[in-house]
Amino acid sequence: MDKSSELQSTLRIEDVPTVRAMVAQKLRGAIMSGRLKPGQRLVERELCEMTGVSRPSIREALRLLEADGLVNTVPHRGPMVSTISLEEARQLYAARAVLEGFAGRECARYRDPEVVRRIGQALARLKAAFARSDMVAVLEAKTDFYVALIGGCRNSFIDRMLKPLHDRITLLRITSMSQPKRINKSLREITAIWRAIQSGDEDLAERCCVDHVKAAAVAALDMIERTSAKEKTLPDE
Repeated sequence: MDKSSELQSTLRIEDVPTVRAMVAQKLRGAIMSGRLKPGQRLVERELCEMTGVSRPSIREALRLLEADGLVNTVPHRGPMVSTISLEEARQLYAARAVLEGFAGRECARYRDPEVVRRIGQALARLKAAFARSDMVAVLEAKTDFYVALIGGCRNSFIDRMLKPLHDRITLLRITSMSQPKRINKSLREITAIWRAIQSGDEDLAERCCVDHVKAAAVAALDMIERTSAKEKTLPDE
């Protein structure tokens, strides 16, 4: 075997997901859908029973999710689904507004018919999910919307930077989107983004994306403040 073949052989990774990767994917899905809620303890024994895998695989999967910011290990309590502080949320939404504003502008500049179609389809699914109060389907449709929007800007760095932000923000979204006024307003904002991209209006698309993020930030920050105030009024255990 020559050196090139030997190197290729030692570096080759078979395209087969490991157990820890599959478990991490399942747990990520449960967190993203709200089945595992922010602040909820992740007890290894219970996770083993739920998934049917060993404790070492659970621990490895939790470490992967911790690296992504979705799980946090608390001293004397163990791993928990991450929560987001008020200041963290402010920073997340500020960064998201800049990145998504750029994504909207570029998406409108390219105005790819396939991207416009995919955004329109995601919007239609989003409206249908809202109508039947299916929050899991709402989150899935919003994810599809953002995948199409970010893909349409044709900038891989924007994609890499926004993914971890969206993962963390999803921890807040399922609660903030349960507010009826926010649901209707969010639909109008996303519809405006789609129309601006469809018409190729770069300035308007950027402005609509930024306005959407700012409105979402107001709802999320208000929710965090109210939750924090409520927790402070609860008697100590």
